[in-house]
Formats: sequence, structure tokens, C-alpha cells
Amino acid sequence: MSRIALVGNLTVDRVAGGPPRAGGGVFHGARAAVHVGADAVVATRCAPADRAVALAPLEALGLPVACAEAHETTAFSFHYEGDHRVMEVDAVGDDWQREDLDGWAADLLRDAAWVHVAGLLRSHFPTDVVERLAAGRHLLLDAQGILRHSRTGPLERDSEIDRTLLEHLAVLKLNEDEARILAGGLEPDRLRALGVAEVVLTLGSEGARVVTEADVVDVPAHPTRGDVDPTGAGDAFSVLYLAGRAQGLEPGAAAKAAGASVAELISGG
Repeated sequence: MSRIALVGNLTVDRVAGGPPRAGGGVFHGARAAVHVGADAVVATRCAPADRAVALAPLEALGLPVACAEAHETTAFSFHYEGDHRVMEVDAVGDDWQREDLDGWAADLLRDAAWVHVAGLLRSHFPTDVVERLAAGRHLLLDAQGILRHSRTGPLERDSEIDRTLLEHLAVLKLNEDEARILAGGLEPDRLRALGVAEVVLTLGSEGARVVTEADVVDVPAHPTRGDVDPTGAGDAFSVLYLAGRAQGLEPGAAAKAAGASVAELISGG
């Protein structure tokens, strides 16, 4: 299996009024990577004051981690209404620069063939940074990180993005709302028109869909057990999909394996 790198900010999350806890795509993705024994590394950042809450749980997973000092840690508050998540941005956090990739994170990223770009807000990964990350690597980007406005308060999203960024991606991951905002709908032709070779559409309790130029594969949802916390399920799916692709699975097979593993993970398996 080729190495996977997870790149993005850690977050301090408050879920349904609960105590602060670790979050962000790199944290939830790292949990998924450990779950399946993937060869994965993490490049991230958080503020010194938040290391105990945000960084310590990530390091406890046992993966190689490089963490830069941030001026502030990205932070969210949210609760769920069915499959729908209602979010507020409490702190934006730091944006990534090319100097990060060529400096403190360079050694960790050197052998990574596949990268999960786990942006959380639009400013976190500018196009030039994504372009630099893509040099010699296959990138999966989560659309949440380009559609969400980088300002505090109720979460706002729109499609006013630099679409040249999409040219540097091997895989684009979206949920239903993000597909409607960015592509105008869920139809395969609309998703193909985004110009990314592989588009992964997660559908919550309805499963997922993978759209390539040649194929459309629908992936049914797998049953879960007991009380399920869906926080980070999309991030987990992204990393598990990359794990499948990194070991040579075709897109449809990688999505099916990812769906099964996510169900285990969020059920406490």
C-alpha cells in the first residue's frame, strides 16, 4: 500500500453543547487510517493552548504527526437535526502556505503518494498551495474546505471559488448539499462537468456514489449498531477511500470498502 498523508488544521469542537473535544478532518481521518492499518502520516497545526484538547488525542493514535504552532486553532460548535449538521464557526484558524509544505512538513510528506487535503474553511488551502501539494501526488480534497466562508458566526457557503483549484485534484469528495452548491445537482453529468477524474458523493444514511468518466457506482449504506455519532464520518470515508485506492482498488471497490469500514468505525467497532 502506498503512503497516505493527511494535511489540515486540527479543530476544537463543541457538539450539542458538550465539552470541547478534538476534531477536524485530519483527526477523524487518522482514526479511520488506524482502524484499517493504513500507512498514514499527519501534518497539522493548532495553537499551544489547545494542544491538550486537540493534539494529544491525535498523537495517542500512534501515527507519525508533525504539528506546527498556530496563532489560533480552528473551532466549531454544532448539533445534528437528523442527517443535517447545523454549524457555527467559533474561530477560523491559520491558513496554509507553500512554505509550510517546503519547510516543517516536507520530510513527513516526502514519501506520500496520496494526500487527503482536509481543509475546513475556504482560506485554509489557497490554489497555489493545492498546486504545490499535487506535485507528484494524488490529491483528494473535501469540498467543505472550499465552499465554507472563512469568518466567524453561522456557517455560510457558496460556489464563488477559484475553480482552477479543481484542476489539481485526483478525487473530489462532496456531500449532497455541497454537490448542489458546487455542481448544481447530484446528476452524474453535473458532477463530471466539474472536471475531476473521480467524484465521490456521500449521501449520509443513503450510502454513497462514485462518478468517473466511464462509470457510476452506487454504494449502499451499511448497517450501524447502537448509538452512532456521525461526526467525522465524511472525513473517515475520504481517508478509507484513499486507502483503498492506494492499495490498488478501483474507485467503486474502494468506495464499497470505505462504506463498510465507516459503519464499523462510527458504531465503535
